[in-house]
Order: sequence, then C-alpha cells, then structure tokens
Amino acid sequence: MLVAHALRDHFTPVVLQELLTTARTFPVTARVDLQRALEQTFGQKYSSRVLGVFSTYSHETLTVAHLIDAESSRVQIAPLQYDEIDMGEASPARCLKNALWLARSAEMPFAVLLSPGEKFGRTTGVHLQLAVPPGEQGLELARDFFARVEALINAAGSYRGKILSLEQIDHYSGVAGAVKVHRLAGVARDQVILPDKTLLLLERNITEFIQQREQLRRFGMPAKKGLLFYGPPGTGKTHTIHYLASQLSNHTTLLITAEQVGLLEEYLQLARFLQPAMVVIEDIDLIARERESMRSACEESLLNKLLNEMDGLREDAEILFVLTTNRPEKIEAALMARPGRVDQAIEFPLPDQEGRRKLLRLYARGMVLPDDIVDLAVAKTKGASAAFIKELMRRSAQFSMRNGEAKRLEGSHLASALEEMLFSGGSLNRKLLGGEIEQSRIE
Repeated sequence: MLVAHALRDHFTPVVLQELLTTARTFPVTARVDLQRALEQTFGQKYSSRVLGVFSTYSHETLTVAHLIDAESSRVQIAPLQYDEIDMGEASPARCLKNALWLARSAEMPFAVLLSPGEKFGRTTGVHLQLAVPPGEQGLELARDFFARVEALINAAGSYRGKILSLEQIDHYSGVAGAVKVHRLAGVARDQVILPDKTLLLLERNITEFIQQREQLRRFGMPAKKGLLFYGPPGTGKTHTIHYLASQLSNHTTLLITAEQVGLLEEYLQLARFLQPAMVVIEDIDLIARERESMRSACEESLLNKLLNEMDGLREDAEILFVLTTNRPEKIEAALMARPGRVDQAIEFPLPDQEGRRKLLRLYARGMVLPDDIVDLAVAKTKGASAAFIKELMRRSAQFSMRNGEAKRLEGSHLASALEEMLFSGGSLNRKLLGGEIEQSRIE
C-alpha cells in the first residue's frame, strides 16, 4: 500500500496538497534522545499509530512532499526498521530509521515523519517533519509539539557523563556519521605515577578548579579552562586522561584525534549540550604547529578553526580543554599567547628514581619482585619512560614463564628482557619504546 493513500484516508476531507508542514533537523548525536522524546510524547499526549516507510531512492531527505506524490515517488508502507545504537549500556538503544505517525489532537489529524537527513546520499542528521491541516490551530499544534519534543531532548542527554568520539563518514566534509561510546579501563589514583609537582598542578588546575567552579562563576570569573599536557612519549599523558575521565564521572569526555579536527564544531556543540564536559585533543602539534611549517592553506584553516572555536565559547561554559603534545616547541604561538585558550601547561617528565620504583611495582602486577631486583631495574632504567617500564615488566614475565617460574622475577629475566628491548632490536626499537635509557647490559 502506498503511504499517500494512508495519508489521504487520515486527513480526509482535507486535500493533501493543502497541508502545512514544519520541520527540524537534529544532529546524529540527538538521535536516541529524539526517539525517546517521540515515544514519550505520543504515549502520553496524542492518540496515534506508527507506520514503517520505504522509499526506493534515498539520495535526498524524505519529506511529506515525497509521500503525497503517489504517482512519481511510490513511497510504500513497510515493516518498521530499527537501528541499534550503542550507548555504553548493557543493551543498545533501538531507534526507528524511517517512520510515519498518523495522530490526532482532539479532533485534529496530524502526521509526523521521521527520516534520515540526507545530502547527496550522505546522512547528515535526523529529519523530523510535522504536517497539519491549514489554519492557525494547526500551526499552534506544530509549535507545541516541537517545543515539547525539544524540551525532552534537552532534559535527557543520554550521552551525558560518558566518554565519546564522533565517527567521520568516509570522505572529508566535516560531518560526523555516528557517536562511539568508549569503555576505558578505570584508573585509580595510586596508578598515576607522576612527580609531586605534576600531581599538585593537576590537583589545583582540575580537581580544585571544578570544585570551585560555581563560586568562580558567582564572581563573574570564567568557568572554562584550557590545559596543555606536554612531555616525551610514554610519560603518562594519555594514562592521566584516562584517570581524569574515570574520576570526573559527571563530566562528558570527548576524545578528538588530529584527523577529526574537521568535526571540531560538532564536537563543541555536543560539549555545550552535555556540559560539564572535558574536550581532549591529543597530538595538538599536528593541528596547531607553527604556521611557517604548514604546507597548505587547508592546514592553516584547521588551526584557525580550533582557535576560533576556543575563543567562541562563552566564559560560563563548563568546558575543560586538555591538549597533549610530545613536541611543545612545534606549537603555534597563537594558541598559547592569548589567555583563555591555554591557562596552564603541565610537564610530564621522564620518571625519576622514585617514580621508576613505583612504576616497576605497579606493572609487576601479581608477580613477585624481590627488592634487589627492583633496585637493579631502577638503576638500569635511568632515562626510561613509563611505557618502557611497563613493557619491560611484561617481557620479564614472559622470560620467567619460559623458565617455568611464572610468579617470580629474577635478575636473569630482567637482563634477557633488557637485551631484547635495547640491543637486539637496534636503535629504532629503543626509539619506539620511548625514553633515553642508558645502554648498559646487565652482567
């Protein structure tokens, strides 16, 4: 059966070509909340029945105009189609893909069409269109319907407090295709091994700042903040971000990689909607490197986009920017020069002697690690990164398992692991593993 025939029966005696339509396009990030808002609205306020809709062609957004053109569009009633959306919960959320609600408010018939927003065959959002009979009463119904749905969406925020990234469609357009929910392993406070100075800066500029944010706002001071984590590879920058994400449970964490900077505007729209939020941009030097080293106008436009978006945030926005880099000397001065973009740089140095000792104990996990082996490992890993020590413990454990000593690490296991990591793999392997470890064999 054609959808046009069902619409004609529903609206009789009104002629379909006389209907008035109003539409909204919601971002893909609001899809689950829109589905729940529609279910609640129709379940509580209006009598309705929902139909599945099938169109042979999907190169453009399906609208009510397509439905009523029975001769050319041939849009048919079909089974309801659902997509399952991962929300980071036990079960995915089920969202309708194409649907038509035939509803009534008192004696007035109206229809609501849900369809993917399409542009040149690419999904750009979720399109919701409402059709009513002509007249002021119908227009008032449309205003009330959209006001109710939008209020429910704004109050829901199903992604709030989760760790998210946007998935880009397969060509560069600055348009996101879907939301990915990340399930990062929780990091406890005692698993963050950093110098006291670094820990103090983190505490003062993140934990205390968030606790005092409301008081600062009352004094008219900014609620947003920008931080730069810098230091050699493998020194714990990403690990610390995982710790912050697990500790700031009321904050939505948005993870942006360098290749996703084209989606920055959409990320920040999501951050504003789901605030308080922490926006993480790793390897910021790939985006915000010195203009003199840029190779095209496109690269410079991405930098300008980042600067403009950071400047464009209201001061009362509860958004925390965390930028990371292994090469702070390569960053464009414009990012650092203006207060309000980056308010504090925090260095993540290679671990000192006490830090290496703690890291060895941490990454030994359940292995027995005698004190003399710890002392030896501390002495032989001067200049090593935390990532190097983590891998050293794994390799040492593997050598102990080979010898049937799966619970206890000996000096020979440590020596074999260091030999393989520092000498057998050559200079490139040392560089890959991180740090500037001294190359002395264990005798």
